[in-house]
Formats: sequence, C-alpha cells, structure tokens
Amino acid sequence: MTFELLVPLLAAAVQSGTPILYATLGEIFTERSGILNLGVEGIMIIGAFAGFLVAKLTGNPFLAFIAAGLAGTVAASLHGVVCLFFQGNQVVSGLALTILGVGFANYLGLAYVGQAAPGFDPLPIPVLAEIPLLGPIFFQQDLLVYVTYLLPLVLWWVLYRTRFGLSLRAAGEYPAAATAAGVNVMVCRFVGVLVGGFLIGLGGAYLSLAYTHLWTNNLTGGRGWIAVALVIFAFWRPSRAVFGAYLFGGVMALQLRLQATGTQIPSSLLLMLPYALTVVVLVLASWRRRGSDEPAALGQNLEPID
Repeated sequence: MTFELLVPLLAAAVQSGTPILYATLGEIFTERSGILNLGVEGIMIIGAFAGFLVAKLTGNPFLAFIAAGLAGTVAASLHGVVCLFFQGNQVVSGLALTILGVGFANYLGLAYVGQAAPGFDPLPIPVLAEIPLLGPIFFQQDLLVYVTYLLPLVLWWVLYRTRFGLSLRAAGEYPAAATAAGVNVMVCRFVGVLVGGFLIGLGGAYLSLAYTHLWTNNLTGGRGWIAVALVIFAFWRPSRAVFGAYLFGGVMALQLRLQATGTQIPSSLLLMLPYALTVVVLVLASWRRRGSDEPAALGQNLEPID
C-alpha cells in the first residue's frame, strides 16, 4: 500500500519539478556568464503564454515549444541590452522584467483564460516503462520531461568541456583577465543571457503545454522565484539542480495531494510549503557558501574600456 501511494507522488514530483528545472538550468547558464537575472518569473510566464498561443493557433505543440523558447530569448534580450549596453543595475532590470512579463502575459491572456490548447501527453518508453518502481516514476512521463534527463549533461558538457564554456565562465569569474586573454566578454555574457532566456521560456511552455494544457493568469505561480533560489542551492552546478528541482516538485505535489484528501490543515498553509522550503534552502545554502561555484563577478557590470 505504501508503494501505491509513493510511486504516484514521486512521478508527480518529477512532473512538477520539470518546469523549475528548465528555468534553473537557464538561470545557471546566465549567471555563469556574470549576469544576474531576477526576471525569471517574467520570462517564464511570457514563454508559457507564447507556447499556449502558438499551440492554440497552429495545433502544433512542437512548434509552440520552440516559439516559447524564442519568446523567452526575446524577453531576456531586454535585460541583456539594459545591463550590457547601458550598464544598468542588474537587480533593478531583472525585477522590472518580472513585473513587465507578468503584466504583459496576463493582459494578453485575458481572452484565453480557461481555454485549452494541444500539448504533450504521457508517452511511456517501451521496456523502460515496465521497470518496477523506476518505470512509473521516470519513464511514463511526457516527451518534455525526457528532454530534461539529457539537458543537464549537455549543459555541463558545454560549460566544462568546450572552449566557449571556458570563455563564458571566465567572463563570469574574471572579466578583465578574460578580456586580456582575447575573450569578447560582452558577446559571451549576451549569449549567456539569450541561451538562458531560451531555456527559461521552455520551462514556462511546459506549464501550459504539458502540465495544465490550458491558460490561466499567473500560471507560473512563483516558480521563477523558486528557480532563482534553486541556483544558489545547486551551487551553480547543473547536476545539483536536478535534485533540487525534484525536491521542490515533490513538495508541490505533496501539498496538492494533501488538499485533495480533505486534510484539516488550512489550504493557505499548504500553499506556503514550497515557498517556506525556498527560504530554508536559501539559509542553508548561504551557510555552506564556501563550497559553491558562485561566479566571482556575478552581478558586476563590465568596466568601461578607455
């Protein structure tokens, strides 16, 4: 009986954690270049609406998924322009992007609230789906979940095994030294912002195309802020982001199931669980900051060249 309850919960944790994982990986890539982006929530919801709208108009969820990523890239580019070309404050720019993105998506989405769109349904993988315990949890998910099984490995390989990844990390660690070595720090940082925005937009698309299959205002529900906190929890490492995303996904799935069972715990307290965990995680991560891979120049604008 225990497994009958635990397996569906763990499977739901993987599904609930997937949009957070996309967003966290995107933010890790951006912050590795030295740019702090607090606009994740705004980028996610823009991606969610763009994906929903394209799916609604074309009936093609694959096209909608890519469109959501591109919408996230465009939104993130605004932050890149402000921070890199105009040397604006990265914190203020990110917060403004969140406000802009949430307001813009909610305004355009008013006419579509409650409407459904084609999306991604569960697609069990033959043979693997029949593995006891692991099969129902990991291999009876949808295609977008399967993508995240490989994405952290790809991101790790790009960051640590390619010349561009070395240049990107150098831009986030010691931009002056990187410039002296011939690295175009401006280009590296802007690419980091754009690629990160693309991945964050994909996280938003997962919510509207696979998690809910419909549009509702404030669909992201604070998941972008959780992703920002999760970057610190993961110590800027893609591999740790996977564990953190599924942990938060599990808490979200648990509170939904507790509400469904008619528990006596007030629903407002249950809704607080993921965000209370976010605060706890930030405290613990800050306490153990010494072992992290935080970029040394994170949040610092580039020095003007004479």
